[in-house]
Amino acid sequence: MTRLLWAICLALAMLPAGPGLPGEAPRHGISMYGEPALPPDFAALPYANPEAPKGGTIIFGESGGFDSLNPYVLSGRAPWGVQVHVFETLMGRNWDEPFGLYGLLAESIKTDDARSWVEFTLREEARFSDGSPVTVEDVVWSMETLAKEGLPRYRNSWDKVESWEQTGPRSVRFTFGAPDRELPLILGLRPILKKSDWEGRDFSASSLRVPVGSGPYTIGRFEPGRYIEFDRDPDYWGNDLPYNAGLHNFDHIRYEYYVDAGVLFQSFMAGELSVYREASPLRWARQYDFPAVTSGQVVKAEIPHGRPSGMEGFVFNTRRPLFRDWRVRDALLHAFNFEFANRALNESAFPRSPSFFGNSPIGMGDGPAEPEVRALLEPFRDELVPDVFEPYALPAADGSPRNRSNLRRASRLLAEAGWEVREGVLRNAEGRPFRFEILLASGQNEAIANLFTDALRQLGITANVRVVDQAQYNARRAEYDYDMIINAWALSLSPGTEQALYWGSAGVEEPGTRNYMGVASRAVDALIDRLVNAETEEEMVTTVRALDRVLTTGRYVIPFWFADRSLIAHRAGFRYPDRLPVYGDWIGWLPEVWWKEPQSRAP
Repeated sequence: MTRLLWAICLALAMLPAGPGLPGEAPRHGISMYGEPALPPDFAALPYANPEAPKGGTIIFGESGGFDSLNPYVLSGRAPWGVQVHVFETLMGRNWDEPFGLYGLLAESIKTDDARSWVEFTLREEARFSDGSPVTVEDVVWSMETLAKEGLPRYRNSWDKVESWEQTGPRSVRFTFGAPDRELPLILGLRPILKKSDWEGRDFSASSLRVPVGSGPYTIGRFEPGRYIEFDRDPDYWGNDLPYNAGLHNFDHIRYEYYVDAGVLFQSFMAGELSVYREASPLRWARQYDFPAVTSGQVVKAEIPHGRPSGMEGFVFNTRRPLFRDWRVRDALLHAFNFEFANRALNESAFPRSPSFFGNSPIGMGDGPAEPEVRALLEPFRDELVPDVFEPYALPAADGSPRNRSNLRRASRLLAEAGWEVREGVLRNAEGRPFRFEILLASGQNEAIANLFTDALRQLGITANVRVVDQAQYNARRAEYDYDMIINAWALSLSPGTEQALYWGSAGVEEPGTRNYMGVASRAVDALIDRLVNAETEEEMVTTVRALDRVLTTGRYVIPFWFADRSLIAHRAGFRYPDRLPVYGDWIGWLPEVWWKEPQSRAP
């Protein structure tokens, strides 16, 4: 045998077996881009305390009520805690990286380099709370049932699954019929339910039957609309899993329900609740001087985060002819006196959302479009606003109530768009007055809407605020039956297929999407497609910055502020690790990594 042939044989012998060699080895985790941040032998999540003591009860207050224990269907209202504490997924998130998953019910995951399929291998020890093993049959049944009878979001991803096959006693492979590099991660986050627990029952129906899950807690005592308790399962199969080290520390988690938000806060002041998330910086600054705070029995904590700002604000429905001209939208953007509203309602505690993905590395930034971003947008120049490539910043005022310079700018923009004031009323060339309705749900920020309508009146615009109950609001929003609403989009550090639901042109006519603005843009659709199929983090970042630029300069929303930190008041006996996840006060942090000091008597 020649030396060359010997070298080739030796090299081949060292390669792992199987097709698609490099990408198909079973892995402990997966990241949307590149390698997962944690090694195979990690001992705990970086923001958890493995030495945290177990025991005690934590009590939360919730507004509203519940009439179902199935959180995965449209009918009924289920407590958020059911899906958080009772059910598990194949993989679990590390909230200290943009999008990294690690084995939970599944001990491993594997896929090819193209991510055209994914295979999960279940842990042999994975059990439901009744002691029965979690099986491949349970996994497949859960995914099919959620897609057919569950919430609409489950159907979109499952439609891309071309076939599945059981590849071993505890392994299942899903093959995809459409390209989507995020799909292996999405399937890894599907809740897994016990098939036999639902036999003979209508999964889509609202029900107060207690379901069987595999999570660290089981459903304890409850009374619909009043309270629900979750009891830590001492026989939980995952107690010794490194992923769970320092998590699920409370023996009991209780949610108390209140019809009135004011009564909820009073209950916290009275010591009946353990934790209170404060949404009002004004109250945070002025009303946290009650005895429990001054004595140290209640601690005020401000929890920063590094996630995108997201977007909340007045949303133009561009399906309406009135708002199709970007100059009209820009005029109303100038008319909104953000600085005055923020000071009056928040004492200027929170910054303004600069863009949809602001406050993060994937945001558009405040300079001109980068060369890579410009290259992505250039083919669509004719359909985009004229300043899409230029440095962009939201209009700023001096904080006084008048906002004169911005109102003058708004008047000029409206005149360019064909609107002029006649006898105190803004009218177009046909004499039609500029009039529209702001639709709000009961309990939404009516004060900020009233401030806005007062400003618009100075331009000759009539904007009427209409407040309806939540059911009517949801129905009208789903059918896009409004001129303007207030809406919020929470966005992550790893945006993916959900962007099509938010801004895809299919949502212009298809009811029930979150494209409330009515965006119909070839550029947006092309960027979403590119984002879903991005193979590197660099490609993703460039694409998101381009998408952010199109959405922001399109003036589809008049932005409000965003919370760059969470305001949390808690009883002094409760603790959390010093090390915070990049997502901050988000899913997987409170109550997951918190604990109660054994000597504390705090509720």
